[in-house]
Amino acid sequence: MEMQYQRDSWSTPCYFASASAGGGSGVIMVTKTTAVRDPVERIERLAAESAVVIFSLSTCCMCHAVKRLFCSMGVNPTVHELDEDPIGKDMEMALSRLLGRGSPSSVPVVFIGGKLVGAMDRVMASHINGSLVPLLKAAGALWL
Repeated sequence: MEMQYQRDSWSTPCYFASASAGGGSGVIMVTKTTAVRDPVERIERLAAESAVVIFSLSTCCMCHAVKRLFCSMGVNPTVHELDEDPIGKDMEMALSRLLGRGSPSSVPVVFIGGKLVGAMDRVMASHINGSLVPLLKAAGALWL
């Protein structure tokens, strides 16, 4: 099931998709994705579904900042809030391993064109050095 909501009212609207759990059956329902319980496989599938995918926690200020960065650039990322997902903790640990970090706090994690870009530090470095826009254009997320 896909939910869309507006994040901020003080600037250009930006909508995010959020994955949610199905009724009491324990089946995970995600747009365009079948139920997948393996966290790494689920991450790979979700990352491949949209041009820009952000794995986030709804209460994380750094996650909010990276979402705002993309929105300010005119990109509408697909956001998966891990704290709203039944296997979100397992996915967060899998993302931490993908990033090569020992700590479980590994969000936000950004994928562009189905490829891992990294956490906030890598996204900001790419933005500052000018390599982020070409990545977004190549993924079809930006048409300028």
